[in-house]
Amino acid sequence: VRRPLIAKDLLVKSFQIQSLLLFPCSSDLARSTQVRKEKMETFLFTSESVNEGHPDKLCDQISDAVLDACLEQDPDSKVACETCTKTNMVMVFGEITTKAKVDYEKIVRDTCREIGFVSDDVGLDADNCKVLVNIEQQSPDIAQGVHGHFTKRPEEIGAGDQGHMFGYATDETPEYMPLTHVLATKLGARLTEVRKNGTCAWLRPDGKTQVTIEYYNENGAMVPVRVHTVLISTQHDETVTNDEIAADLKEHVIKPVIPEKYLDEKTIFHLNPSGRFVIGGPHGDAGLTGRKIIIDTYGGWGAHGGGAFSGKDPTKVDRSGAYIVRQAAKSIVANGLARRCIVQVSYAIGVPEPLSVFVDTYGTGKIPDREILELVKETFDFRPGMMTINLDLKRGGNKRFLKTAAYGHFGRDDPDFTWEVVKPLKVKVADKPQA
Repeated sequence: VRRPLIAKDLLVKSFQIQSLLLFPCSSDLARSTQVRKEKMETFLFTSESVNEGHPDKLCDQISDAVLDACLEQDPDSKVACETCTKTNMVMVFGEITTKAKVDYEKIVRDTCREIGFVSDDVGLDADNCKVLVNIEQQSPDIAQGVHGHFTKRPEEIGAGDQGHMFGYATDETPEYMPLTHVLATKLGARLTEVRKNGTCAWLRPDGKTQVTIEYYNENGAMVPVRVHTVLISTQHDETVTNDEIAADLKEHVIKPVIPEKYLDEKTIFHLNPSGRFVIGGPHGDAGLTGRKIIIDTYGGWGAHGGGAFSGKDPTKVDRSGAYIVRQAAKSIVANGLARRCIVQVSYAIGVPEPLSVFVDTYGTGKIPDREILELVKETFDFRPGMMTINLDLKRGGNKRFLKTAAYGHFGRDDPDFTWEVVKPLKVKVADKPQA
């Protein structure tokens, strides 16, 4: 016969229940964590990249190599250099006003050769292709409106054109860049590395990569959960089999780039899914400067004003404006004011002051966005002439801008990428975020 519960028994049971609530066992914690993961509302997001041998990227690099050559000799060069290419032909054209003595044909051939276009078999022969040059001086109408034919002081220099530019930053990677973009870009760079060092001698210059990641939205911040899909399409020679391609890509490209914690048994790999990619470079597709603007920036995250970067001197706010708002967005996140941020700036041609500056932290800000905006305006000078000085954008040479033209303009650990330097944002005492 069960004895009736007395007050002492009830007290003991109450204590046991409270103990379980306050100090759950490890198995309970594990089950709870698993349930939370299963209940997370995740989504898939994809970013792509292309190698330096992609015909559009070849054109970007030639345009920026021309810019480097002009700025190295004449820092006040005004450059708007476009490049196009197709089978056995490269054309450089645009508007350039400079005191520099530039051998455009040599720049074209040297750039093609360094990338690896050394024969018709790989898509272009740097030493024997046709090189066409059609360069004129900058329009005097634009010149007088923007820099007064060099009579204006730096703070008076107007924007080279109208437009709006965006900068983006996120705390999901050490680079303050989206992980989808970082991995796609690094896979492309690794393809080039193992081609040039002979690890995968069957590789040719052209190629594309793409990474899909499963994300969790944590109150506006992006948290990568796992890599869902890896896609690599790379140009190759006639001697290699599809099985050899897949094995080498997994071992020498994917494994060194993608952290193991993001890969699982469900990760999908599409490695040269078309089955054959021998014909590439300009022989396979026409190329043109400025057609890879999402790859150049944030892989589809944030926003884009539409202006390309390569071949443009810093009076072109398509480039300098995008650089300064990247620095602003990165500084906001790196200073702990937000976990994720986008900054927009806009201009009118010939007008130094920006028309607008906008900040959105996607709800992750530690202080109100309007207060972050005021900090940004106090810290950064968005006038084109001052951006040029503060970011040292007149300095060419050392392949300074050529380096930006492949594998992304942002998130790079290189002293030439001055816009990646984090600036301190001084929060007023009354505005300091709560610990």
